[in-house]
Amino acid sequence: MITKDILKAKKVLTNEGIVAIPTETVYGLAGNAYSDEALKKIFILKKRPFYNPLIVHIKSASALDQIAQEIPEAAQKLAEIFWPGPLTLVLKRLDHISDIVTSGMDTVAVRVPNHPLTLKLLEELDFPLAAPSANPFGSISPTSAEHVANYFDSQLDIILDGGNCEKGIESTIIGFENNEPILYRHGSIAIEEIEKVIGKIAILTKMEAKPNAPGMLLKHYAPKTETFLTNKVSELLKSFDGKKVGVLTFKDKITNKNIAHQEILSAKENMNEAAKNLYAALHRLDLLKLDAIIVERLPNHNLGKAINDRLERAVKK
Repeated sequence: MITKDILKAKKVLTNEGIVAIPTETVYGLAGNAYSDEALKKIFILKKRPFYNPLIVHIKSASALDQIAQEIPEAAQKLAEIFWPGPLTLVLKRLDHISDIVTSGMDTVAVRVPNHPLTLKLLEELDFPLAAPSANPFGSISPTSAEHVANYFDSQLDIILDGGNCEKGIESTIIGFENNEPILYRHGSIAIEEIEKVIGKIAILTKMEAKPNAPGMLLKHYAPKTETFLTNKVSELLKSFDGKKVGVLTFKDKITNKNIAHQEILSAKENMNEAAKNLYAALHRLDLLKLDAIIVERLPNHNLGKAINDRLERAVKK
């Protein structure tokens, strides 16, 4: 059921059920973060491996000390500036936080979402919500209630409809090693904005089999259609003569007889608009039963880094 009724959502969540919730980034599959039964349901529904931790969503920065401890000064600064908002902090967890949430690690990923409907829901609850993106593991993230319904309509009692997501790509994730901040995942807040608050930070470059934060696996956000990422769309199109190809570009329209459908992320070259449109465009292309999707790499600065990160994971073999 797609609805805006948070009291119906509250009832399902209180009974250890799962609800799809809107955030400013993408829609999430939410359950009681303190209930192992609810947490297991999230992993099973999403077909997500249990070694991949979840993000805990809290109602305000003042609730952080109910989830985490020994919070670095830099983390407190970031929370003050960017919460509610698309920033996830990976911090030392309190003992009562379930191993299922953290995949057995001593850290927990936490954020305050910036969506009025979900914030109202969190105010109604006496527990935080654990929520990965509301898509089958590895698939394109959902940015509308309809995307979630296409994935899970028969398996979810409640999909809270908060409209199209404002940001369109997942949160930026910052962790701390020896109290020093490190970027675990590019996201809706550009690293340049983070560095204005806490100074230069390191970027995690080595991906391991067991991720230390959500959204770090090499293969992710992927259409079912075979997808290619390139700086030279017109050149790559020559390899698909006679094929039915979809094209996703940053700002320019391309004319080619092999193009069955084209999506443009932002004709105005606006990175925020491009990020907001990214997943919806990939969903539309993936429904067209194409032979291939060709995606143009974006300029690699500011939010372009986060968009390219998602595209690189989408095409990773």
